[in-house]
Amino acid sequence: MGCGSGACSSGGACGSGGGCGSGGSCGAGGCGSGSWDGVLKDVVGVKLNNTAKTYYHDSTGFHLTKGDSVVVDSDHGEEFALVVQPTGPSMKFAMMTSLRRVLRVATPHDISWNDENLKRQDEAFDFCQARIRQRRLEMKLVYAEESFDRRKLTFYFTAEGRVDFRELVKELAQQFRSRIEMRQIGPRDEAKVIGGYGICGRPLCCTTFLKEFSPVSIRMAKRQGLSLNPSKISGRCGRLMCCLKYEDTGEDAPSSKAAPGAPRPGQPPDQSPGHSSEPPPDLTAA
Repeated sequence: MGCGSGACSSGGACGSGGGCGSGGSCGAGGCGSGSWDGVLKDVVGVKLNNTAKTYYHDSTGFHLTKGDSVVVDSDHGEEFALVVQPTGPSMKFAMMTSLRRVLRVATPHDISWNDENLKRQDEAFDFCQARIRQRRLEMKLVYAEESFDRRKLTFYFTAEGRVDFRELVKELAQQFRSRIEMRQIGPRDEAKVIGGYGICGRPLCCTTFLKEFSPVSIRMAKRQGLSLNPSKISGRCGRLMCCLKYEDTGEDAPSSKAAPGAPRPGQPPDQSPGHSSEPPPDLTAA
């Protein structure tokens, strides 16, 4: 049997050792990569505190079910998380070598520690909100997040322009005895963090599967014949809905490459004798 497109080096077939000349497996593992041994990883879906997005971690050695509390490895060190998708084999993450791991099932001490962190976050949010009003700073505080080890306290906010919060940071550091970080986010990032439901009745795309925000223009709504009423085409963030891009057929859209002979949007198909927009059937196929 061939490997991939039918050629693996010059012979077009895999060697007798079951690989592709260098011990690598064919198919998902690639030719000669040797990076996948054919065993699927056990992967679990979790949600971190203050996030609506699902993150996937390697749960090898753990049998986790929905609702379990775990401690996972993240870019910021250890993080407390809640399982939303149980442990199961995944082909999607079979080739990923940088997949973060589940460190342990949360102990009673981890759970109580996280509960205290959540209370501290609420206190930090209220304290910072009061100081913002007192100092009359032109900024909107979205939420506060404390690292699991309590070494860093991050405040997320939105603002129309630049804000001088140096004195505010000094006061926060003195109050909570932690490293303070102020992070400005946009309206779309705010909606992504808070979560919610769109006018379609489903959870927001940015909180479920979107990895990045693509540019969206009013021309996309016009090309699809949608109402230009802002309340109909705007999302929870107040910006144009990201889903306007999904079915856009304009020249600048990813799906703009139509099949040869296909009619343009808004034009009826050519039904004249002898003309067909569909390719002829392959009569020689078995």
